Amino acid sequence: QVEVVESGGGSVPAGGSLRLSCTTSGKIFKINTMGWYRQTPGAIREFVAAIRTDGSSWYGAAVKGRFTVSRDDAKNTLYLEGLNLTPDDTAVYYCNTNPPGPHYWGPGTQVTVSS
Repeated sequence: QVEVVESGGGSVPAGGSLRLSCTTSGKIFKINTMGWYRQTPGAIREFVAAIRTDGSSWYGAAVKGRFTVSRDDAKNTLYLEGLNLTPDDTAVYYCNTNPPGPHYWGPGTQVTVSS
């Protein structure tokens, strides 16, 4: 079982920002495109952002222009920064490879945006 640990979630006022982190094993991290996903109760998990090993990235329509994904290969850490948050950004945020591997889902980190 690969350990994946997300952190940095919490309560944020609308218009605020977030910075999430995700660490996993170097064996997984260094060779894979990594991604962020999010899920709200009763909904399917939604793609948020992904970044390749060469640093190129792309985003889901809901966050494009507001979120930025980055990676630090030396630390095996993936980051997600978000600006101008809205209540629609409230979700549990997960990281995984892209496409996601079924054995790489971690516990996620909850982000709650209050209006």
